[in-house]
Amino acid sequence: MARDSLKHQQDYQSALAGLELDTYADDPTWVHELRQNAMSRFQSLGFPTARRGNEEWKYTDVGPVAKGGFKYAISTANLNINLDHVENASIGDSGWDQLVFINGAYSHSLSSVSNLPDGVVAINLVDAIKTTPTMIQKHLAQFAGYENEAFVALNTAFTHDGAFIYVPEDTIVEHPIRLLFLSSSSSSDSQVSCQPRILIITGDRSKASVVETYGRTSNDRYFNNAVTEIQVGSGSSLDYCKAQQQSEESFHITTTEVSLGQDSHFSSINIDLGGKLVRNNLNLVTAGEGSSCVLNGLYLTNGVQHVDNQIIIDHAQPFTTSRELYKGVLDGKSRSVFHGSIIVREGAVKVNANQVDKNLLLSNEAEADTKPAFWVYCDDVKCGHGAACGQMDDNALFYLRSRGIPESEARGLLVRAFVTEVIDSIPNEVLREQIGNLVQSKLNDWALSS
Repeated sequence: MARDSLKHQQDYQSALAGLELDTYADDPTWVHELRQNAMSRFQSLGFPTARRGNEEWKYTDVGPVAKGGFKYAISTANLNINLDHVENASIGDSGWDQLVFINGAYSHSLSSVSNLPDGVVAINLVDAIKTTPTMIQKHLAQFAGYENEAFVALNTAFTHDGAFIYVPEDTIVEHPIRLLFLSSSSSSDSQVSCQPRILIITGDRSKASVVETYGRTSNDRYFNNAVTEIQVGSGSSLDYCKAQQQSEESFHITTTEVSLGQDSHFSSINIDLGGKLVRNNLNLVTAGEGSSCVLNGLYLTNGVQHVDNQIIIDHAQPFTTSRELYKGVLDGKSRSVFHGSIIVREGAVKVNANQVDKNLLLSNEAEADTKPAFWVYCDDVKCGHGAACGQMDDNALFYLRSRGIPESEARGLLVRAFVTEVIDSIPNEVLREQIGNLVQSKLNDWALSS
Protein backbone atom coordinates (compact mmCIF):
# COMPACT_ATOMS: atom_id res chain seq x y z
CA MET A 1 0.00 0.00 0.00
CA ALA A 2 2.83 2.42 0.85
CA ARG A 3 4.15 2.25 -2.73
CA ASP A 4 0.69 2.78 -4.24
CA SER A 5 0.00 5.67 -1.86
CA LEU A 6 3.30 7.38 -2.71
CA LYS A 7 2.61 7.07 -6.43
CA HIS A 8 -0.84 8.54 -5.91
CA GLN A 9 0.68 11.51 -4.06
CA GLN A 10 3.13 12.05 -6.89
CA ASP A 11 0.27 11.92 -9.41
CA TYR A 12 -1.36 14.85 -7.62
CA GLN A 13 1.90 16.77 -7.69
CA SER A 14 2.25 16.18 -11.44
CA ALA A 15 -1.34 17.27 -12.04
CA LEU A 16 -0.76 20.51 -10.14
CA ALA A 17 2.44 21.22 -12.07
CA GLY A 18 0.52 20.99 -15.34
CA LEU A 19 -2.32 23.19 -14.10
CA GLU A 20 0.08 25.87 -12.88
CA LEU A 21 1.40 26.21 -16.43
CA ASP A 22 -2.03 26.22 -18.04
CA THR A 23 -5.37 26.72 -16.25
CA TYR A 24 -3.88 28.43 -13.18
CA ALA A 25 -1.27 30.50 -15.06
CA ASP A 26 -3.00 33.88 -14.67
CA ASP A 27 -3.57 33.63 -10.90
CA PRO A 28 -1.76 36.08 -8.58
CA THR A 29 1.66 35.19 -7.21
CA TRP A 30 0.36 34.72 -3.66
CA VAL A 31 -2.11 32.06 -4.86
CA HIS A 32 0.66 30.17 -6.68
CA GLU A 33 2.75 30.28 -3.50
CA LEU A 34 -0.18 29.08 -1.39
CA ARG A 35 -0.73 26.12 -3.68
CA GLN A 36 2.94 25.18 -3.81
CA ASN A 37 3.32 25.39 -0.03
CA ALA A 38 0.20 23.27 0.48
CA MET A 39 1.33 20.64 -2.02
CA SER A 40 4.74 20.48 -0.39
CA ARG A 41 3.07 19.94 2.95
CA PHE A 42 0.77 17.27 1.52
CA GLN A 43 3.75 15.41 0.12
CA SER A 44 5.41 15.50 3.56
CA LEU A 45 2.31 14.43 5.47
CA GLY A 46 0.95 11.82 3.09
CA PHE A 47 -2.49 10.33 3.59
CA PRO A 48 -3.26 9.43 7.24
CA THR A 49 -3.31 5.68 6.64
CA ALA A 50 -1.53 4.63 9.84
CA ARG A 51 -3.94 3.06 12.31
CA ARG A 52 -1.74 2.53 15.34
CA GLY A 53 -1.06 5.72 17.29
CA ASN A 54 -3.27 7.75 14.94
CA GLU A 55 -6.17 8.58 17.25
CA GLU A 56 -7.94 10.97 14.85
CA TRP A 57 -8.24 8.25 12.18
CA LYS A 58 -8.31 5.21 14.46
CA TYR A 59 -11.75 4.02 13.35
CA THR A 60 -11.65 5.16 9.72
CA ASP A 61 -9.38 3.52 7.16
CA VAL A 62 -8.53 5.89 4.30
CA GLY A 63 -6.29 3.31 2.64
CA PRO A 64 -8.69 2.98 -0.33
CA VAL A 65 -8.37 6.75 -0.91
CA ALA A 66 -4.58 6.66 -0.61
CA LYS A 67 -4.12 3.89 -3.15
CA GLY A 68 -7.32 4.45 -5.12
CA GLY A 69 -5.76 5.81 -8.31
CA PHE A 70 -8.06 8.83 -8.44
CA LYS A 71 -7.15 11.51 -10.96
CA TYR A 72 -7.74 15.20 -10.43
CA ALA A 73 -10.69 16.29 -12.56
CA ILE A 74 -9.29 18.73 -15.13
CA SER A 75 -12.01 18.85 -17.81
CA THR A 76 -15.80 18.53 -17.60
CA ALA A 77 -16.48 19.16 -21.27
CA ASN A 78 -17.64 15.62 -22.12
CA LEU A 79 -19.86 14.98 -19.10
CA ASN A 80 -23.11 16.30 -20.61
CA ILE A 81 -24.48 17.64 -17.34
CA ASN A 82 -27.73 19.55 -17.86
CA LEU A 83 -30.44 21.34 -15.91
CA ASP A 84 -32.28 18.08 -15.24
CA HIS A 85 -29.27 16.77 -13.32
CA VAL A 86 -29.12 20.03 -11.38
CA GLU A 87 -32.81 20.00 -10.51
CA ASN A 88 -32.68 16.37 -9.38
CA ALA A 89 -29.75 17.04 -7.03
CA SER A 90 -30.70 20.50 -5.75
CA ILE A 91 -32.31 21.17 -2.39
CA GLY A 92 -34.50 24.22 -1.80
CA ASP A 93 -36.72 26.45 -3.87
CA SER A 94 -35.90 26.82 -7.57
CA GLY A 95 -36.13 30.60 -7.18
CA TRP A 96 -33.24 30.73 -4.73
CA ASP A 97 -29.83 31.79 -6.00
CA GLN A 98 -27.48 28.89 -6.71
CA LEU A 99 -23.87 28.33 -7.75
CA VAL A 100 -23.28 24.99 -9.48
CA PHE A 101 -19.97 23.13 -9.69
CA ILE A 102 -19.21 20.01 -11.74
CA ASN A 103 -16.31 17.98 -10.34
CA GLY A 104 -15.26 21.12 -8.49
CA ALA A 105 -15.30 23.32 -11.62
CA TYR A 106 -17.72 26.27 -11.74
CA SER A 107 -20.52 26.06 -14.30
CA HIS A 108 -21.70 29.52 -15.30
CA SER A 109 -24.43 28.16 -17.57
CA LEU A 110 -26.02 26.02 -14.85
CA SER A 111 -25.74 28.63 -12.08
CA SER A 112 -28.34 31.29 -11.37
CA VAL A 113 -27.52 34.34 -9.25
CA SER A 114 -29.82 37.30 -9.80
CA ASN A 115 -31.94 37.91 -6.70
CA LEU A 116 -29.37 38.88 -4.08
CA PRO A 117 -29.64 42.14 -2.10
CA ASP A 118 -27.29 45.00 -2.96
CA GLY A 119 -23.75 44.35 -1.80
CA VAL A 120 -24.19 40.60 -1.29
CA VAL A 121 -21.70 38.57 -3.32
CA ALA A 122 -21.99 34.94 -4.44
CA ILE A 123 -19.46 34.18 -7.17
CA ASN A 124 -16.81 31.76 -8.30
CA LEU A 125 -13.75 31.95 -6.03
CA VAL A 126 -11.30 32.46 -8.89
CA ASP A 127 -13.32 35.52 -9.98
CA ALA A 128 -13.36 36.81 -6.40
CA ILE A 129 -9.57 36.55 -6.28
CA LYS A 130 -9.46 38.92 -9.27
CA THR A 131 -12.16 41.38 -8.16
CA THR A 132 -11.56 41.50 -4.37
CA PRO A 133 -7.98 40.21 -3.96
CA THR A 134 -7.33 41.95 -0.62
CA MET A 135 -10.33 40.39 1.09
CA ILE A 136 -9.67 36.91 -0.30
CA GLN A 137 -5.97 36.99 0.61
CA LYS A 138 -6.88 38.10 4.13
CA HIS A 139 -9.25 35.17 4.74
CA LEU A 140 -8.48 32.28 2.39
CA ALA A 141 -6.64 29.41 4.16
CA GLN A 142 -6.59 31.43 7.39
CA PHE A 143 -9.17 29.29 9.21
CA ALA A 144 -8.50 25.86 7.69
CA GLY A 145 -4.84 25.26 8.45
CA TYR A 146 -3.07 22.67 6.33
CA GLU A 147 0.15 22.24 8.32
CA ASN A 148 -1.07 19.10 10.06
CA GLU A 149 -4.07 18.10 7.96
CA ALA A 150 -3.29 16.15 4.80
CA PHE A 151 -6.73 16.44 3.25
CA VAL A 152 -6.86 20.20 3.85
CA ALA A 153 -3.37 20.50 2.35
CA LEU A 154 -4.43 18.55 -0.74
CA ASN A 155 -7.52 20.69 -1.22
CA THR A 156 -5.57 23.93 -0.73
CA ALA A 157 -3.01 22.80 -3.30
CA PHE A 158 -5.75 22.85 -5.96
CA THR A 159 -7.39 26.12 -4.90
CA HIS A 160 -8.88 27.76 -7.98
CA ASP A 161 -12.59 27.39 -8.72
CA GLY A 162 -14.86 27.43 -5.69
CA ALA A 163 -17.59 29.41 -3.98
CA PHE A 164 -17.18 32.80 -2.35
CA ILE A 165 -20.07 34.31 -0.40
CA TYR A 166 -19.92 37.73 1.23
CA VAL A 167 -22.73 39.39 3.18
CA PRO A 168 -22.04 43.05 4.11
CA GLU A 169 -22.76 44.40 7.57
CA ASP A 170 -26.36 45.29 8.49
CA THR A 171 -27.69 43.14 5.65
CA ILE A 172 -30.43 40.51 5.76
CA VAL A 173 -30.60 37.90 3.01
CA GLU A 174 -34.17 36.61 3.00
CA HIS A 175 -33.65 33.39 1.03
CA PRO A 176 -30.87 30.81 1.39
CA ILE A 177 -27.94 30.91 -1.01
CA ARG A 178 -27.39 27.47 -2.49
CA LEU A 179 -24.15 25.75 -3.48
CA LEU A 180 -24.41 22.54 -5.49
CA PHE A 181 -21.43 20.27 -6.10
CA LEU A 182 -22.06 17.46 -8.58
CA SER A 183 -19.58 14.63 -9.11
CA SER A 184 -19.42 12.51 -12.22
CA SER A 185 -16.95 10.43 -14.23
CA SER A 186 -16.85 10.38 -18.00
CA SER A 187 -16.30 6.62 -18.09
CA SER A 188 -16.09 3.66 -15.74
CA ASP A 189 -12.30 3.70 -15.73
CA SER A 190 -12.01 7.42 -15.01
CA GLN A 191 -12.18 7.80 -11.24
CA VAL A 192 -12.03 11.51 -10.54
CA SER A 193 -10.78 13.46 -7.55
CA CYS A 194 -12.69 16.68 -6.80
CA GLN A 195 -11.41 19.41 -4.45
CA PRO A 196 -14.28 21.88 -3.75
CA ARG A 197 -13.34 25.06 -1.87
CA ILE A 198 -15.76 27.46 -0.14
CA LEU A 199 -15.21 30.75 1.67
CA ILE A 200 -18.10 32.45 3.50
CA ILE A 201 -17.78 35.83 5.24
CA THR A 202 -20.62 37.70 6.94
CA GLY A 203 -20.32 41.27 8.14
CA ASP A 204 -21.44 42.55 11.52
CA ARG A 205 -25.15 42.48 12.36
CA SER A 206 -26.05 40.52 9.23
CA LYS A 207 -28.28 37.50 8.72
CA ALA A 208 -28.07 34.82 6.03
CA SER A 209 -28.53 31.14 5.21
CA VAL A 210 -26.35 28.86 3.08
CA VAL A 211 -27.23 25.42 1.73
CA GLU A 212 -24.26 23.30 0.65
CA THR A 213 -25.28 20.18 -1.28
CA TYR A 214 -23.25 17.31 -2.71
CA GLY A 215 -24.74 14.96 -5.28
CA ARG A 216 -23.90 12.78 -8.24
CA THR A 217 -25.18 12.03 -11.72
CA SER A 218 -24.52 8.27 -11.54
CA ASN A 219 -23.21 5.65 -9.16
CA ASP A 220 -19.55 6.28 -10.04
CA ARG A 221 -16.51 5.69 -7.89
CA TYR A 222 -14.85 9.02 -7.09
CA PHE A 223 -13.13 10.94 -4.32
CA ASN A 224 -14.58 14.23 -3.09
CA ASN A 225 -12.46 16.33 -0.71
CA ALA A 226 -14.11 19.62 0.30
CA VAL A 227 -12.97 22.48 2.55
CA THR A 228 -15.29 25.23 3.80
CA GLU A 229 -14.14 28.28 5.77
CA ILE A 230 -16.72 30.45 7.54
CA GLN A 231 -16.35 33.71 9.46
CA VAL A 232 -19.48 34.99 11.18
CA GLY A 233 -19.36 38.70 12.02
CA SER A 234 -20.18 40.23 15.40
CA GLY A 235 -23.88 40.27 16.15
CA SER A 236 -24.59 38.22 13.02
CA SER A 237 -26.56 35.05 12.45
CA LEU A 238 -25.81 32.34 9.90
CA ASP A 239 -27.87 29.20 9.25
CA TYR A 240 -25.82 26.57 7.46
CA CYS A 241 -27.17 23.33 5.97
CA LYS A 242 -24.91 20.69 4.44
CA ALA A 243 -26.39 17.58 2.82
CA GLN A 244 -24.76 14.85 0.77
CA GLN A 245 -26.28 12.16 -1.41
CA GLN A 246 -23.06 10.86 -2.86
CA SER A 247 -22.60 7.69 -4.87
CA GLU A 248 -22.59 4.43 -2.92
CA GLU A 249 -19.10 3.83 -4.33
CA SER A 250 -17.69 7.25 -3.45
CA PHE A 251 -15.31 8.59 -0.82
CA HIS A 252 -16.42 11.89 0.72
CA ILE A 253 -14.14 13.93 3.02
CA THR A 254 -15.17 17.39 4.27
CA THR A 255 -13.53 19.92 6.57
CA THR A 256 -15.55 22.89 7.83
CA GLU A 257 -13.87 25.59 9.92
CA VAL A 258 -16.02 28.22 11.63
CA SER A 259 -15.01 31.36 13.55
CA LEU A 260 -17.69 33.22 15.53
CA GLY A 261 -17.54 36.94 16.29
CA GLN A 262 -18.87 38.61 19.42
CA ASP A 263 -22.55 37.91 20.15
CA SER A 264 -22.91 36.01 16.87
CA HIS A 265 -24.94 32.85 16.31
CA PHE A 266 -24.24 29.90 14.03
CA SER A 267 -26.57 26.98 13.45
CA SER A 268 -25.74 24.00 11.28
CA ILE A 269 -27.46 20.85 10.14
CA ASN A 270 -25.40 18.07 8.55
CA ILE A 271 -27.22 15.31 6.64
CA ASP A 272 -25.40 12.20 5.38
CA LEU A 273 -27.40 9.87 3.15
CA GLY A 274 -24.83 8.55 0.66
CA GLY A 275 -21.18 7.70 0.25
CA LYS A 276 -19.25 4.50 0.84
CA LEU A 277 -16.76 6.16 3.18
CA VAL A 278 -17.63 9.55 4.67
CA ARG A 279 -15.61 11.70 7.05
CA ASN A 280 -16.85 15.11 8.26
CA ASN A 281 -14.52 17.37 10.24
CA LEU A 282 -16.37 20.29 11.83
CA ASN A 283 -14.24 22.67 13.90
CA LEU A 284 -15.75 25.76 15.50
CA VAL A 285 -14.12 28.50 17.58
CA THR A 286 -16.13 30.96 19.68
CA ALA A 287 -13.65 33.73 18.96
CA GLY A 288 -15.99 36.42 20.30
CA GLU A 289 -17.53 36.75 23.75
CA GLY A 290 -21.22 35.93 23.95
CA SER A 291 -21.29 33.87 20.74
CA SER A 292 -23.35 30.70 20.43
CA CYS A 293 -23.88 27.73 18.16
CA VAL A 294 -26.28 24.84 17.55
CA LEU A 295 -24.78 21.91 15.66
CA ASN A 296 -27.14 19.12 14.63
CA GLY A 297 -26.62 16.14 12.36
CA LEU A 298 -28.30 13.04 10.98
CA TYR A 299 -26.70 10.08 9.23
CA LEU A 300 -28.43 7.06 7.69
CA THR A 301 -26.21 4.14 6.74
CA ASN A 302 -26.80 0.67 5.36
CA GLY A 303 -24.88 -1.97 3.44
CA VAL A 304 -21.19 -1.39 4.17
CA GLN A 305 -21.37 2.40 4.45
CA HIS A 306 -19.01 4.08 6.91
CA VAL A 307 -19.74 7.60 8.27
CA ASP A 308 -17.35 9.36 10.66
CA ASN A 309 -18.20 12.70 12.29
CA GLN A 310 -15.39 14.48 14.14
CA ILE A 311 -16.54 17.70 15.83
CA ILE A 312 -14.50 20.14 17.91
CA ILE A 313 -16.07 23.14 19.64
CA ASP A 314 -13.43 25.45 21.08
CA HIS A 315 -14.90 27.81 23.68
CA ALA A 316 -12.15 30.42 23.51
CA GLN A 317 -14.15 33.26 25.10
CA PRO A 318 -16.44 33.57 28.14
CA PHE A 319 -20.25 33.63 28.11
CA THR A 320 -20.46 31.35 25.08
CA THR A 321 -22.97 28.57 24.45
CA SER A 322 -23.03 25.42 22.36
CA ARG A 323 -25.67 22.77 21.73
CA GLU A 324 -24.89 19.63 19.79
CA LEU A 325 -27.25 16.81 18.73
CA TYR A 326 -26.29 14.06 16.29
CA LYS A 327 -28.38 11.00 15.51
CA GLY A 328 -27.69 7.96 13.36
CA VAL A 329 -29.76 5.09 11.98
CA LEU A 330 -27.63 2.10 10.98
CA ASP A 331 -28.62 -1.01 9.06
CA GLY A 332 -26.80 -3.87 7.33
CA LYS A 333 -23.09 -4.07 8.11
CA SER A 334 -22.64 -0.30 8.20
CA ARG A 335 -20.62 1.60 10.78
CA SER A 336 -20.66 5.09 12.27
CA VAL A 337 -18.08 6.99 14.29
CA PHE A 338 -18.79 10.05 16.39
CA HIS A 339 -15.96 11.86 18.15
CA GLY A 340 -17.08 15.09 19.75
CA SER A 341 -14.63 17.29 21.68
CA ILE A 342 -15.56 20.37 23.68
CA ILE A 343 -12.71 22.62 24.81
CA VAL A 344 -13.16 25.34 27.43
CA ARG A 345 -10.15 27.66 27.53
CA GLU A 346 -8.68 29.21 30.63
CA GLY A 347 -10.68 32.30 31.59
CA ALA A 348 -13.72 31.29 29.53
CA VAL A 349 -16.17 31.60 32.42
CA LYS A 350 -19.92 30.98 32.17
CA VAL A 351 -19.59 28.61 29.23
CA ASN A 352 -22.67 26.44 28.76
CA ALA A 353 -22.09 23.41 26.52
CA ASN A 354 -24.07 20.26 25.88
CA GLN A 355 -23.37 17.38 23.52
CA VAL A 356 -25.55 14.37 22.61
CA ASP A 357 -25.06 11.51 20.14
CA LYS A 358 -27.66 8.75 19.74
CA ASN A 359 -27.64 5.77 17.42
CA LEU A 360 -30.41 3.36 16.45
CA LEU A 361 -29.10 -0.01 15.26
CA LEU A 362 -31.47 -1.91 12.98
CA SER A 363 -29.09 -4.82 12.42
CA ASN A 364 -27.03 -7.03 14.69
CA GLU A 365 -24.09 -6.47 12.36
CA ALA A 366 -24.22 -2.65 12.41
CA GLU A 367 -21.77 -0.85 14.71
CA ALA A 368 -21.66 2.65 16.22
CA ASP A 369 -18.56 4.00 17.99
CA THR A 370 -19.17 7.08 20.13
CA LYS A 371 -16.39 8.97 21.85
CA PRO A 372 -17.30 12.23 23.64
CA ALA A 373 -14.45 14.24 25.17
CA PHE A 374 -14.24 17.37 27.34
CA TRP A 375 -11.16 19.52 27.93
CA VAL A 376 -12.09 22.06 30.59
CA TYR A 377 -9.47 24.52 31.84
CA CYS A 378 -11.81 26.88 33.67
CA ASP A 379 -14.16 26.79 36.65
CA ASP A 380 -17.65 28.29 36.69
CA VAL A 381 -18.85 26.49 33.57
CA LYS A 382 -21.69 24.11 32.80
CA CYS A 383 -20.90 21.19 30.49
CA GLY A 384 -22.75 17.96 29.85
CA HIS A 385 -22.84 15.12 27.36
CA GLY A 386 -24.83 12.02 26.57
CA ALA A 387 -24.34 9.07 24.25
CA ALA A 388 -26.53 6.09 23.51
CA CYS A 389 -26.50 3.14 21.11
CA GLY A 390 -29.28 0.61 21.01
CA GLN A 391 -31.75 -1.38 19.00
CA MET A 392 -35.42 -0.76 18.44
CA ASP A 393 -37.61 -0.84 21.55
CA ASP A 394 -39.40 -4.21 21.55
CA ASN A 395 -42.12 -2.88 23.84
CA ALA A 396 -42.88 0.03 21.54
CA LEU A 397 -42.88 -2.31 18.55
CA PHE A 398 -45.23 -4.71 20.34
CA TYR A 399 -47.55 -1.85 21.27
CA LEU A 400 -47.89 -0.71 17.65
CA ARG A 401 -48.37 -4.25 16.35
CA SER A 402 -51.03 -4.90 18.99
CA ARG A 403 -52.94 -1.99 17.45
CA GLY A 404 -53.07 -3.80 14.12
CA ILE A 405 -50.10 -2.06 12.48
CA PRO A 406 -47.98 -4.43 10.33
CA GLU A 407 -44.44 -4.97 11.60
CA SER A 408 -42.64 -3.26 8.71
CA GLU A 409 -44.87 -0.21 9.05
CA ALA A 410 -44.47 -0.16 12.82
CA ARG A 411 -40.70 -0.28 12.53
CA GLY A 412 -40.83 2.55 10.00
CA LEU A 413 -42.92 4.67 12.38
CA LEU A 414 -40.39 4.18 15.19
CA VAL A 415 -37.45 5.09 12.97
CA ARG A 416 -39.19 8.24 11.73
CA ALA A 417 -39.98 9.22 15.30
CA PHE A 418 -36.28 8.82 16.14
CA VAL A 419 -35.04 11.11 13.35
CA THR A 420 -37.78 13.73 13.59
CA GLU A 421 -36.03 15.69 16.34
CA VAL A 422 -33.12 16.52 14.05
CA ILE A 423 -35.22 17.23 10.97
CA ASP A 424 -37.55 19.51 12.92
CA SER A 425 -34.57 21.62 13.99
CA ILE A 426 -34.13 22.90 10.42
CA PRO A 427 -35.41 26.49 10.58
CA ASN A 428 -36.38 26.90 6.92
CA GLU A 429 -39.73 25.26 6.16
CA VAL A 430 -38.88 24.37 2.54
CA LEU A 431 -35.58 22.74 3.50
CA ARG A 432 -37.20 20.96 6.43
CA GLU A 433 -39.85 19.41 4.20
CA GLN A 434 -37.46 18.43 1.42
CA ILE A 435 -34.85 16.89 3.69
CA GLY A 436 -37.62 15.04 5.50
CA ASN A 437 -38.71 13.64 2.15
CA LEU A 438 -35.14 12.60 1.26
CA VAL A 439 -34.76 10.82 4.58
CA GLN A 440 -38.11 9.10 4.13
CA SER A 441 -37.17 8.04 0.61
CA LYS A 442 -34.02 6.36 1.86
CA LEU A 443 -35.88 4.65 4.68
CA ASN A 444 -38.43 3.38 2.17
CA ASP A 445 -35.60 1.63 0.32
CA TRP A 446 -34.69 -0.32 3.44
CA ALA A 447 -36.36 -3.54 4.52
CA LEU A 448 -37.43 -2.51 8.00
CA SER A 449 -39.17 -5.77 8.77
CA SER A 450 -37.11 -8.42 10.54
